[in-house]
Amino acid sequence: MSVPEPGPAALRPAIVIPFYNHERAIGRTVAGLRRYGLPCWIVDDGSEPRCAPVLRQLAEQERGWLRLLRLSPNQGKGLAVMTGMRAAAAAGCSHAVQIDADGQHDPAGLERLLQAARQHPAAVICGVPVYDASVPKGRLYGRYITHVWVWINTLSLEIRDSMCGFRVYPLAPALRVWDTQPVGRRMQFDTDILVRLFWQGLRVINVPVRVTYPPDGVSHFDLWRDNLRISGMHARLFFGMLRRLPRLVAQRLRGRR
Repeated sequence: MSVPEPGPAALRPAIVIPFYNHERAIGRTVAGLRRYGLPCWIVDDGSEPRCAPVLRQLAEQERGWLRLLRLSPNQGKGLAVMTGMRAAAAAGCSHAVQIDADGQHDPAGLERLLQAARQHPAAVICGVPVYDASVPKGRLYGRYITHVWVWINTLSLEIRDSMCGFRVYPLAPALRVWDTQPVGRRMQFDTDILVRLFWQGLRVINVPVRVTYPPDGVSHFDLWRDNLRISGMHARLFFGMLRRLPRLVAQRLRGRR
């Protein structure tokens, strides 16, 4: 079932930043977002104590548009993002821009994401990374395994990159999927919720965004543990796709994808 698109006037966006031990990068990320004038929630997902004064000072400097939420203990990127989204929805926002705290995403890309969201307010606007030479080749090639599984589990090529953490969600359907389906709470979150939103009939609009890996960047991806979680997610999604196979095939035949 397709989701009808509301008028552009319904767009009331906010920014949500999941944060975990990125105290060296968060200031640059916030500085790049300031000019958009959007309310912003940083959700501190149980970071180390050294991060608290950095975040407090940042909130003081950016008082009026920046708000802090804290989870304790660490509960995963997915829960952090959705905690921020729930706060944004409670404040009357209609959409949430998710951007990571690690400085990889160029905040200038937000303008293109918001423009696409105004044109397609019922869709998920998904950043598609345009990498420079800083990208680790292992990361780059490893992403294609997930891309292939996503194409299988959606019977579509509409989702060009399901792992980029720079995107715009319509809040109502995102919260509904989170509350009713077993979406992964950790590193599998970005792919998991995007596929499930697609299954609900939401379109995915792809927008190129610049991605740079800072030389002082910190990655929290655990090679074995997170790859195991992602593999389990792909298996669950595959069996979920099989249950939805008649509807997905019907969508294909109607020419939506």
